[in-house]
Amino acid sequence: MGAPVATLSMRIVAEGLVFGEGPRWHDGRLWVSDMLGGKVMALDESGRLEEIAAVPQGASGLGWLPDGRMIVVSMADAKLLAFKNGVGEVYADLSLSRGTPNDMAVDGRGRAYVGNAGCNLFAGAIEPNPTNLILVDNGRTREVADGLIFPNGMAIAPDGATLIVAETFAHRLTAFDIDREDGSLSNRRVFADLGKRTPDGICMDAEGAIWVASAETSEFLRVDDGGEVTHIVETGGRFATACVTGGADRRSLFMITAHMTPELFAKRETTARIEVADLDVAGAGTP
Repeated sequence: MGAPVATLSMRIVAEGLVFGEGPRWHDGRLWVSDMLGGKVMALDESGRLEEIAAVPQGASGLGWLPDGRMIVVSMADAKLLAFKNGVGEVYADLSLSRGTPNDMAVDGRGRAYVGNAGCNLFAGAIEPNPTNLILVDNGRTREVADGLIFPNGMAIAPDGATLIVAETFAHRLTAFDIDREDGSLSNRRVFADLGKRTPDGICMDAEGAIWVASAETSEFLRVDDGGEVTHIVETGGRFATACVTGGADRRSLFMITAHMTPELFAKRETTARIEVADLDVAGAGTP
């Protein structure tokens, strides 16, 4: 029998988002996609939110290329946009995805792994079908995995050798080995069976555990390889969207939560905020 599950408290650091996704810690700030607000925002240490870029077709996964450009998944039109000085251009066509593109992880070489809903996320009821995972390498796309159920949040280990994918409606985290040369994936395996939980955005810590936003069970949890839950942050009934470690020592867990129902989502009337909890184990890897 494992150790008791630790419960962490959270506090609000910013409000005013419509529906947040894809939080990333970059260049001393927290960056967040406001999916339904159609923009990318950045939060500084004083709590001020700044609009960085407009993504009118719905912003999701965020990352940066080695040349410093920010890349953002534009959902409804299935594009990956690259931004420089606030101006965006199409970096890659994501139409190879078999559903609305969503979250993304970008490795140290600028290769981006992009998931998708397996259906039209904005068409009403979500009916995810088995779908694929796309790799974008220097603007070119190819399929690197198939048969996933709503591949969503992703994390890459610090050594670049392992990709963890949250399969939201398969209720599990799935691991792949990454080929260092071309980014191909192999050795698919279950990292954690999450039972009733619905994993959305994820991030990794220095002990190899994964922090998971469990959307529909209104909690964030830390889970080890094999599925043991060690820590929980309860949201008080709010939808848990995504999380990332940040701060100077990566010991702050930034969490995106929302007042959300399917009806509010369809009408784009959700409200979201950024909350934070203090960690003992620092974050690691990407994001």
